[in-house]
Amino acid sequence: MTASLHPAAPHHLPAFITAPGETDVLMVVVAVFLVLAVLAVGLLFLRLHTLPERIAHRGHKLQFEIVAILGLLALFTHVHLFWVVGLLLALIDIPDFGNPLRRIAGSLEKIAGLKPGAGAGDAPDEIGAAGPPAEKPSEGAAEVPPTITPSRISKEKIHA
Repeated sequence: MTASLHPAAPHHLPAFITAPGETDVLMVVVAVFLVLAVLAVGLLFLRLHTLPERIAHRGHKLQFEIVAILGLLALFTHVHLFWVVGLLLALIDIPDFGNPLRRIAGSLEKIAGLKPGAGAGDAPDEIGAAGPPAEKPSEGAAEVPPTITPSRISKEKIHA
């Protein structure tokens, strides 16, 4: 059975109009293009969305975790201010205060005669219970009275 044109149809039809029962090639091409375009725009959006996190990770920033959390908050709440704050934090260098403080603590432990890292776990319960042995005062030095801590006061009241 041959497909004939309707009497009211023009004799020169455009190429994108298909005969009844045939595959519409233009529709298939547009559908594939639309799926690829949606995937490309989604990937571009996610790449742009993770830009602050990638900048902070590449720069080995201390605030990397904060930037990552702000990015997730921006993604799930659609509050763009979180993304902007994360981008600003990723671009700013926050100074590292931890390393100099660790060096100072290590020097103080060395001066006190403790092993490195041993000073952190030696919190005394009473005066003189932990730490290095106390030196005897020299002849000309005045003797310093022991300090009274809250734990010592409560133990003295209990024993009295």
